Amino acid sequence: MSRNDAAPGTVDAPPSRLRGLLSLLYVQCLIGVLAGAAVGALWPSFGADLKPLGDGFIALVRMMIAPVIFCTVVHGIASMGNARAVGRVSLKALIYFEVLTTVAMVIGLVVVNVVQPGSGLHVDPSTLSTKGLPPEATASHESVSAFLLAMIPDTLLSALTGHEILPVLLISVLFGFGLNAAGEAGAGITQGIEKLSRVLFTLIRWIMRLAPIGAFGSMAFTIGNYGLDTLRHLFLLVGSFWLTALFFVLVVLGTVMRLNGLRLLPFLRYIKEELLIVLGTSSSEPVLPRMMAKLQHAGASKPVVGITLPAGYSFNLDGTAIYLTMGSVFLAQALGIDLSLTQQLSMLAVMLLTSKGAAGVTGSGFIALAATLSAVPHVPVAALALIFGIDRFMSEARALTSVVGNGVATLAVAKWEGQLDEERARAVLRGEIPYTSTPSTAQPEPTSAPHPGEAEDTNPKVASGEAEDADPKVAAGAGRQPVTAAG
Repeated sequence: MSRNDAAPGTVDAPPSRLRGLLSLLYVQCLIGVLAGAAVGALWPSFGADLKPLGDGFIALVRMMIAPVIFCTVVHGIASMGNARAVGRVSLKALIYFEVLTTVAMVIGLVVVNVVQPGSGLHVDPSTLSTKGLPPEATASHESVSAFLLAMIPDTLLSALTGHEILPVLLISVLFGFGLNAAGEAGAGITQGIEKLSRVLFTLIRWIMRLAPIGAFGSMAFTIGNYGLDTLRHLFLLVGSFWLTALFFVLVVLGTVMRLNGLRLLPFLRYIKEELLIVLGTSSSEPVLPRMMAKLQHAGASKPVVGITLPAGYSFNLDGTAIYLTMGSVFLAQALGIDLSLTQQLSMLAVMLLTSKGAAGVTGSGFIALAATLSAVPHVPVAALALIFGIDRFMSEARALTSVVGNGVATLAVAKWEGQLDEERARAVLRGEIPYTSTPSTAQPEPTSAPHPGEAEDTNPKVASGEAEDADPKVAAGAGRQPVTAAG
């Protein structure tokens, strides 16, 4: 029976293309974000009560981050077998982080001085109070030495049960070197850790099916709890911050990608699922395991990804860097405090320290700003009350910028180390080698990128599971297939 002859009252099945589209994770997350915003706007009280949905999803992913980082870094270093190479990767990554963080802060400083979003508010400092601010904002903040000592966990296992990334990274590097030094005794453990990492990525794949629910709950809470009215009063600050972050991503990070032979927009399309999850949850933590898998899939070696990306979550928060300069100068403008160029530069120097170690969780940028204001005498900490209500609307931009920045940093360091399969990276970003978050493809890359003169099996076609004589048209056709619902 033809479609036109269908019996009255019957409903045709949705087209297969629509079903395939709805099965994609980024589409599900987008629907969750839009639905959450609608619920929060229409039923604010109910939307605010949905916060546990977002918090629960973030907690599920957070419990997997430490073991994923441990397994990835340990196996990568043990497979690399070269302590000097690990040190070289770490040094290049830290130099890159410091340079890009400084650039982000300078851009934020220039924009806030040109736009001057706080001028004209004429807020009386005597009317401000720290009451209502989170306790972390008014607590005493640790010194540089305390920050460095906090990297050392109490025990080897306590790092895996905490919420900080740097201690996990420290014990992972040490354990990886220990397996190298152990010789044959460490070889079996290395293989076991690789198998364990496959199990962990399977669990991550299952957890990520809940991402649309988490995005729905977080967005409903944000709109329902804070409301859109708060944006009207400080729209100039929020708008200029988002535009500045967008400028940094497109211009600065786009230039870094170009200098390394890649393009930014295809990379953004490649990680669109992760960006929508970050947008919905206002946190970059939930996408860390998936970003590690995707960057390895794009041709970056496991050791470079395992060292650079987790370290970037503490040392390369570009979005937070922009927020610190714009937020602090905005508060000074609102209070009528005229900061000289020397005072602003001194604040920038302090921010280079206070921005480190701020994990990619919601509100960490606000706490870092509180640490900055408490370390310099120019602006009172109580001024934070002026932007506390709209901080949530800027946390998404902070997290999105930092996620993109850390992904670009990992590809750049891998390229400089000769640990990036450039041909594969371009093919992946073009969509010719689609990513699927199955255990067999979560970590498909070798521990180092192929170099001239190596065996033929390092050909990117072989690495992607294709035959050496595969027709490029067939490969391109495979790239047009949609990714799985989980990936």
